[in-house]
Amino acid sequence: MPSIKFGYCLPIFANPSPGLFRTPNYRRLDARTTLALGVHAEEVGFDSLWVADHLMLGKDEAIMEGWTTLSALGGATSRAQIGMIHQAHFFRSPALMAKMAATLDQITGGRFILFYDYGHQKREHLNYHLPYPEDVDVRAADVLDGLSLILQLWAATEPLTVRIGQYGVTDAVCTPGPVQQPHPPIWFGEANPTLLDACARIGQGWNTVPVSMDELQRRLGALKSACDTAGTTYDSITKSLELQILIAADGDIQSKLSGMLDLAPDQSAVDPELRRFANGEREDVPASLADITAIGTPSQVRAQLQTYIDQGITHFLLWFLDAPDQLGMDLFAQEVAPYLRNA
Repeated sequence: MPSIKFGYCLPIFANPSPGLFRTPNYRRLDARTTLALGVHAEEVGFDSLWVADHLMLGKDEAIMEGWTTLSALGGATSRAQIGMIHQAHFFRSPALMAKMAATLDQITGGRFILFYDYGHQKREHLNYHLPYPEDVDVRAADVLDGLSLILQLWAATEPLTVRIGQYGVTDAVCTPGPVQQPHPPIWFGEANPTLLDACARIGQGWNTVPVSMDELQRRLGALKSACDTAGTTYDSITKSLELQILIAADGDIQSKLSGMLDLAPDQSAVDPELRRFANGEREDVPASLADITAIGTPSQVRAQLQTYIDQGITHFLLWFLDAPDQLGMDLFAQEVAPYLRNA
């Protein structure tokens, strides 16, 4: 049985919102507070640290640039793996990305994970005058061209001249290369057929955003089919789940949730059933939150995560909804992680 790992997702944007998206308790972004949370997460035992990759997101569109944040985080920590969730291919030249990633892997002693994707927010690409092909299949193919160039640069033992699609280098040298050999772990995300095929052929990890259990089983089945077609052992691929989490002692969940809902500037947009749950007027968590969030006491959260482990998930990328408060991550590290790691 593979070991169970837990990742902490840094709140690099503030988003008090009726939808409780990722960082609903963060009133205003503060870069130093965010970085300190990542350092603390490593101190209390989280296995990996993650940042999102966007240029505009959250309250006032204020978000920290992902690669800069990741580099600072790598220098401020010493043990946890680090990576960007759905690193946006079109934000950076693949050749330059190869050099950046190799350097970061060197600086961190081999802790970098390349989680590569095509980006999922068209408007920020257009606003920054970055390419974003309309056709998702074109975007996926472009990702693989860029990734092929990255891998060739990492593997080259002499100056490399190559052209792959629209990307190329002439007599390029990427030295020093990554510490991890033959290369840092490559992760893919979601259920795009092209990327699932690539994951089965060259990937070491696969991630999904929060979805219902039925949809998760469908996605895992698609990944297994891709592995079968490629002749890859399904169990050799790390399966990870990005998930929201709200954990507290018995009786505190509703009060925490109520406080987050109160931050929403448009109260008419708050899910009435979610408000009823927060007010203690219904016992069960509405599906609008339950399908994307582990919520409850430590024992309840353990049981919820165990259902994902039973499906084959071995690495959780967790967004703590009470951030920048550290209580949730500390309680999880003390009362949940040790039990599931040793189960």
